[in-house]
Amino acid sequence: MRETRSQGAAAAEAPLVEDVFDDTYREKDGPKPPMQIVWRNVILMTLLHFGALYGLYLLPSTSVLTLAWSILCFLISALGVTAGAHRLWSHRSYKASLPLRIFLAIANSMAFQNDIYEWARDHRVHHKYSETDADPHNAVRGFFFAHIGWLLVRKHPDVIEKGQRLELSDLKQDQVVMFQRKHYKPSILLMCFIFPTVVPWYLWGESLWLAYFVPGLLRYALVLNATWLVNSAAHMWGNRPYDQHINPRENKFVAFSAIGEGFHNYHHTFPYDYATSEFGCRLNLTTCFIDMMCRLGLATDCKKVSREQVLARKQRTGDGSHRSG
Repeated sequence: MRETRSQGAAAAEAPLVEDVFDDTYREKDGPKPPMQIVWRNVILMTLLHFGALYGLYLLPSTSVLTLAWSILCFLISALGVTAGAHRLWSHRSYKASLPLRIFLAIANSMAFQNDIYEWARDHRVHHKYSETDADPHNAVRGFFFAHIGWLLVRKHPDVIEKGQRLELSDLKQDQVVMFQRKHYKPSILLMCFIFPTVVPWYLWGESLWLAYFVPGLLRYALVLNATWLVNSAAHMWGNRPYDQHINPRENKFVAFSAIGEGFHNYHHTFPYDYATSEFGCRLNLTTCFIDMMCRLGLATDCKKVSREQVLARKQRTGDGSHRSG
């Protein structure tokens, strides 16, 4: 194991304050503000998912090369979220070199889930005010809201207020983050739609029609829903071996589909751990990727919770499920 991943030194570092749950927050008394539907988002999401269903229909006609390309685009897109916007920029759980940060920013544009700055800001708000009115995708409001509904309505005023109060100087000082934010619209047009479509058409003669609907729309919709399952399913179904007093759960299906982000009870208990799990690379391709980047010298200072800390927390606040394996 590389010296940069020393458990003792890494765990000793203070976690990012902005992603630590704030138990002093209280929801305002009185009626909730009226829900305002954003019809443009409703229409766009509806069209996207109809396009993805059509892409599913086209799968039997898709060449092996195009299927392989679609899977590769899925993995690149997902890493832009999991290894990039999430573990690197939201939680600062490891350090990435400039080439790696550039790759992750490009991959994040391929995922098209808001720019890195906005994604990381909202995610820090989610951790700090989880399952309250200030949580952007508050799972207490139901599966649909936590999964996709939060993107179809205006944010609760508390989400906006708390987001504006966060200390985000680390993101503002990262030139890669701010460059992507400045050029976000052309970057998503190129990386999320044009690039995945043109490559199979140009290199092995796939039809533009099929290339647009399979590695384009179907792949994009699958990445979106895999990410959304972390907000919805992983906050509702599964065990809580680390902290039974919070909603996030350990969900193996979500871990598989979101390449490692389904160990959610662990993650909300130890948000600064780069692996988001105590099990290393098991059902966790993102951790495998970061480990590989460490071996190549492109990533360093991976923060990891010690085994003793994990065991102590299980015994103190867990639901006891770890004893049954």
